[in-house]
Amino acid sequence: MQERIEGWRSETRGCATRIHLNNAGAGLMPDPVVEACTEHLQLEAEIGGYEAAAAREAEIAGVYDDVATLIGAHATNVAIVANATAGFIQAMTSFDFSPDDVIVTTKADYTSYQIQFLSLAQRLGVVVRHAEDLPEGGVDPESVRELARDARCRLVHVSWIPTHSGIIQDAEGVGQVCEELGVPYLLDACQAVGQLPIDVVRLKCDYMSATARKFLRGPRGMGFLYASDKALARGDHPLYVDMRGAKWESPDRYQIEPTAMRYEDWEFPYALVLGLGAATRYALDVGVELASARAFALAARARGLLAGIPGVRVLDGGREQCAIVTASFARIDARDVVSALSRQRISTTASLRWYGLLDFTEKQVKTAIRISPHYYNTEEEVGEAIAAIARLVES
Repeated sequence: MQERIEGWRSETRGCATRIHLNNAGAGLMPDPVVEACTEHLQLEAEIGGYEAAAAREAEIAGVYDDVATLIGAHATNVAIVANATAGFIQAMTSFDFSPDDVIVTTKADYTSYQIQFLSLAQRLGVVVRHAEDLPEGGVDPESVRELARDARCRLVHVSWIPTHSGIIQDAEGVGQVCEELGVPYLLDACQAVGQLPIDVVRLKCDYMSATARKFLRGPRGMGFLYASDKALARGDHPLYVDMRGAKWESPDRYQIEPTAMRYEDWEFPYALVLGLGAATRYALDVGVELASARAFALAARARGLLAGIPGVRVLDGGREQCAIVTASFARIDARDVVSALSRQRISTTASLRWYGLLDFTEKQVKTAIRISPHYYNTEEEVGEAIAAIARLVES
């Protein structure tokens, strides 16, 4: 294993200059991803953007197969989008919401999505309902069942792993409820892709949005959306469908693209698309199960060390915890800790109360540090980072 770790680190140039524990923000890209992006940009400079895309047509098509393999789907179920939020929005516009329609979500769902649900409530009169949590934390699927039984329920949405917490919500349990009730299910896998094995068949989701830049270690500005066969067969398609997703057949009619490409736009940063493919192949080569086990173990080490520092409160609960560690400080603003660590070339980030308003308010948290190791990090790096935090707290 040590040889493999050294190999991953040698292919990750950032490991030579800093301790990067912000993989929940953006993972360090390995060399094959950087090369895939830069080589295509060089080709665009030499022959032109359209011509470069045509020259790499086969490789670009292969990206859909790579992503499909990663999540247990078919290439026809994969749409490439700018980011997870873009995929979420495209999926959301498939539904013609009316006043008093119900959206069921969780108390820990991603900030942007909570805001967009509120926007729908203000503009269209949609009713947003938050399912209750289990006593140990994380959404209770039975609470989802109770709320989604409402005949007006049009959609259930869950952030599998919240951005501000290391909890893993029961996405599969919620999927089972949605299938039994016949309610569409949209899953946010932004923090899950690359750190959890994914099988969309078991998850039973209609849609799943994700990004390339986090635990998948791909480039920023790139992501994907999974659309199930059931959703495609229903004729779901975005409200603002692009010419990539439909063909204009007559002055008053268009024909929707039969695959998930109906959710795509015509214009693509193809260098980033190829970077997504390279990141996906790299993750498959590493093995998501192995990556997950290592990252989880490093996170557990961080939690244990943090718990031993007076004035530090580890916030992560739930039945299962992932490679995101969150903690608050009794007398220090987490942003100051993050800044001080950055000056020591240790990368972390801070979460603010409004990032997880319902969850953090209940926990009486104003700011929290977020530490997110990945498989290419080492036990020594985690120990050094927590020791630096201990010194800051003591001073």
